Amino acid sequence: MQAINDFILAAAGQPWVLFLVLACCLIDGFFPPIPSESVVVGLAAVAATADVPNPWLLMLVAGLGAFSGDNIAYAIGRRVGTRRWSWMRGPRMQSAFRWAGGELRKRPASLILVARFIPIGRVAVNLTAGVTHYPRLRFIGLTVLSATLWASYSVGIGLFFGQWFENNHFLGAVIAIVCAVALGIVVDLVINRIRGRVPVVERMKDPEASADGGTQPRD
Repeated sequence: MQAINDFILAAAGQPWVLFLVLACCLIDGFFPPIPSESVVVGLAAVAATADVPNPWLLMLVAGLGAFSGDNIAYAIGRRVGTRRWSWMRGPRMQSAFRWAGGELRKRPASLILVARFIPIGRVAVNLTAGVTHYPRLRFIGLTVLSATLWASYSVGIGLFFGQWFENNHFLGAVIAIVCAVALGIVVDLVINRIRGRVPVVERMKDPEASADGGTQPRD
């Protein structure tokens, strides 16, 4: 375990780690399997006690990558649509696209902001925004805000949990990542239950929930 901690600490202090963060956050904007949250939260957890990488610089790079990735997704949607590649045509992604299309017509600004915190949701929303020709300048403004909030949240979660594991950077990073993912799911569930709608996480699993507008019968 000590060898793992030493490796993590050494890697976190290298200049290339910020390029890795930038690449992960950028690619994650249009290709969901890349775990950008895990990278950012994990490094922030290390920074909480080791002071490397610099948390402010980490936040800046993560935000820049997220903003760039979201706008690349918008450009892809505008140019090629939502069925060009095989990973887009799966039932889960197509369900997400249908849901995003319906929600963009009703509440575009809040959807773009909230979707940044949902890995598959943000890809679906950003691609669909491009397909539907959502105003580019408005999209850019919203993604500046959403990327800033997302980067601040991700680094903040890592710093908060990482400070309790000064002697075990690996465990601190793992716990911070798990908590960040769990909090994202809980927030989605709470917000959507209050609104009386099927949560995004469930809509991704059930295409029929998306097809019927995501409504649930009330008691």
